[in-house]
Amino acid sequence: MPEETHDPAGGVISRAEVAHLARLARLAVTEEELDRFAGQLDVILASVARVGRVAADDIEPTSHAVPLTNVFRPDQVRQGLTQEQALSGAPAAQEGRFQVPRILGEEQ
Repeated sequence: MPEETHDPAGGVISRAEVAHLARLARLAVTEEELDRFAGQLDVILASVARVGRVAADDIEPTSHAVPLTNVFRPDQVRQGLTQEQALSGAPAAQEGRFQVPRILGEEQ
């Protein structure tokens, strides 16, 4: 972070940096919101930094914090609909397929 914008009081992000981010995002923020957002972003960035400092060399990578069990029933092969049964409720069919209105032009 540039020295002139960083908060020397020890915060991770300064009001000036929040104002700069708001301008980049084209957000209109008040002076009061700048103070509030700077404090909130400080808490978020400090929390992320704390997570980054965790000694995780002996921890296996996981996709979830707790073990998950598949709660679905096993797949079972069973008879599906015939082509005639599937098309029987269609408002229009042509050459053994559902017929739908064209939504794209002729150009390809």
